[in-house]
Amino acid sequence: MQNINNPVIPGMAPDPSIIRVGNDYYLATSTFHWKPAIQIFHSTDLVNWTFLTYVLKENEVDLRGTNTPAGIWAPHLSYDTKNETFWIAYSHMQNMAGREFNSDSFAIHAKNLKGPWSKPIYLTSIGFDPSLYHDSDGKHYVSILEWETRTGYQAPGHIVIAEFDLTNQKIVGKWHRVTTGFTTRGCVEAPQLYQHNGYYYLMLASGGTGYAHGIEIGRSKKVFGPYEAEPTGEPIITSSPHHLFSLGDPDAGHFEMFNPHSNIQKSGHGSLVSTPDNEWYIAHLMSRPLPGTKFNPLGRETAIQKMRWTDEGWLEMEDGSNLAKDFFVAPQATAEPQTFKQFDINESFDKESYDGRFMTPYHNQNPEWVNIDKQNQHLRIYGRNSLFSQFNPSIMATRATSLNYLAQTKLTFNPNHYSQTAGLGLYYDSNNWVFARITLSDDEKRPVLRILQAEKGNRNDHIFSEVAIPKKTVEIRLNYKNGIVQFEYCLDTQWKKIDQPINVSYLSDEGVNGEPGEIGGFTGLFNFIGAVDAYQHASYADFDYYKVINN
Repeated sequence: MQNINNPVIPGMAPDPSIIRVGNDYYLATSTFHWKPAIQIFHSTDLVNWTFLTYVLKENEVDLRGTNTPAGIWAPHLSYDTKNETFWIAYSHMQNMAGREFNSDSFAIHAKNLKGPWSKPIYLTSIGFDPSLYHDSDGKHYVSILEWETRTGYQAPGHIVIAEFDLTNQKIVGKWHRVTTGFTTRGCVEAPQLYQHNGYYYLMLASGGTGYAHGIEIGRSKKVFGPYEAEPTGEPIITSSPHHLFSLGDPDAGHFEMFNPHSNIQKSGHGSLVSTPDNEWYIAHLMSRPLPGTKFNPLGRETAIQKMRWTDEGWLEMEDGSNLAKDFFVAPQATAEPQTFKQFDINESFDKESYDGRFMTPYHNQNPEWVNIDKQNQHLRIYGRNSLFSQFNPSIMATRATSLNYLAQTKLTFNPNHYSQTAGLGLYYDSNNWVFARITLSDDEKRPVLRILQAEKGNRNDHIFSEVAIPKKTVEIRLNYKNGIVQFEYCLDTQWKKIDQPINVSYLSDEGVNGEPGEIGGFTGLFNFIGAVDAYQHASYADFDYYKVINN
């Protein structure tokens, strides 16, 4: 019996959807405005997880111009055993203004998770967070949140279910409204169907995306209901078990539900799986705030809880409580527990392709702006739009997976215009980042190293802390610790500080919004290397290596 620490997938890995096929576990997570879209992770023991692949690549979805936190939401992973086919249902959230939440939902399928995947099959635009259920009788069902826009009606709306004809790729009959939730927390979404001992179980995320988040469940003898609520009337998993009445609140951070006695927060949006030995687990999202704050820079991560079925046929956590734990009991047969060191990155750009964990906001990674020069062993990045752009920023980023780490690179760059820059930084979205970069001095006579910062769309150039770069080559590193970053540089063998430590705790889900007390994003902090050329889109920077070391 081993206790395994949560999260099992640190950093931006929200809305986990987990399945088991044979002895292999697969887990899909949301990616929002990041590409390639939809992350897939793999494990053989529920303990050790590795990145496997992305699902939506290249031109399969256009996310340029996407506002935070829209984009690709809540992919649901399923496996049709009859046809031995993987399916993913997902939403492309395109507009959130006016609380209209315009989202198109699709399904794709493949025989192998690494593809090739089918062309997207349109499901609906009724709401978001679709899931597919493959019934034992050969029928298939889509469940989804029907987004409510009428004034005076309970928001965000009903959970609806419809039969779906996979062969003819269309909804069969009508949508059935089955529930607005099984507790008083409200804000239900992410419906998922399961079968166990003669019942259909409908599992929901509830309570909003913040500190009241939870997982609730109901059951029925028929797929379209009626569904009875779990008898306690409370979530079966949450970080904040205190009772909450929040019906009619369409979505809220619920900062008043922050639980100071819990090491993990925001536990909710889960997915159920069983082991070959008939042990039951739920993978769910969680967050880890900075000490003494309610800011969560790493965003929403993936945790696991061990579950059990009661004699009355209800699902509950193994210890009988509903408080999410920062550890879980591993399955009977498991390997050694993982450490955060497994999420370190050490890329020297000496192979045909670079580390698959690199992501880019809004647009594709293609050779027009990023490619490996294997002969000279570096990654060449051509500058494009400024980092404020939601269309074509030249950013190669990896998820931050610890609250205490070092990121480092070495680059050569020769700017000939003041709008050309290249370097290393931290990134949340186009309005929130910090960038230590080589650029041209204001008098346009020499390259210098200087920090440029964006906070809620405001630009701050640290003009009084620049360093001359006489040979156009420099090593840059950043030391991040609990929301504070110190940039350093090295021209020969000695590391020196650039500027003073900078408070970047605002690079978090709660810190990127203009309104205090609200959640402005659903993603998380990224480390990145990149280049900008708002002059001719012609300059480039060569990066010799990129590494991230978690402490």
